[in-house]
Amino acid sequence: MPLLSHADLLQLKRWNTPTIYNGWEQITKGDSGADGFNIEETRDYMPQMGPMIGYAVTVVIEPSQKAHREANPNAGNDYRRYIASIPGPKIVVVQDLDKPRVIGSFWGEVNSNIHRTLGCVGTITDGAIRDVDEMTNAGFKALARRLCVGHAHVHPVRWNCEVEVFGRTVRPGDLIHADKHGFLVIPPEDQPALLDAARFMDANECETVIPAARSAAGLPTDQVIANLEASITQFSANVKAKFRREGEW
Repeated sequence: MPLLSHADLLQLKRWNTPTIYNGWEQITKGDSGADGFNIEETRDYMPQMGPMIGYAVTVVIEPSQKAHREANPNAGNDYRRYIASIPGPKIVVVQDLDKPRVIGSFWGEVNSNIHRTLGCVGTITDGAIRDVDEMTNAGFKALARRLCVGHAHVHPVRWNCEVEVFGRTVRPGDLIHADKHGFLVIPPEDQPALLDAARFMDANECETVIPAARSAAGLPTDQVIANLEASITQFSANVKAKFRREGEW
């Protein structure tokens, strides 16, 4: 079940993904801040739609293999029932077993409209998409590896499982924030504190380093450097005071 309210998600959607990362890295217990975002390059095909946020639902496909449909002809219906059973908003994370080749696209005008009806706001796929204008008209955002003309033998192979896309592992129920910069995967244990952390880090920048930099016009160089150093020191002190962990200081 979702850990954040719809109102919280809407507030998180107001910022870009790097800003959400700035908050997340202060609260995560992971070994590295790089543990959360895509390692391989991806592309946002609807940057004009701004960020998207939702809970991960997952599916694996292999468009080159006709045998999957023959082995389980009801998989499509079972997969859609799974999608419908999960509260939204949802982001469909698709692992394409054909990569780095692109044989066919899971996404197009029809599938994006179906998934939008089922409460999904977009997709992250390490395969391809097509019908970009029609997907945009459906209000369905996509981060993908590339564009593609055909669909080949697209059929769900498995779903509601751990997947790996663009070098990042995604599990069902992970919270995802994504935009033209890439995507960030927030595990359940980090979700409750995320909004407060992102809000704090954004305000901290706006109240220290950024105004110091923007007010530098006309000042002597030594004064500019001194003001910047003071603002950076204050920024760091604010972060430590807010997020210091047990055993620090």
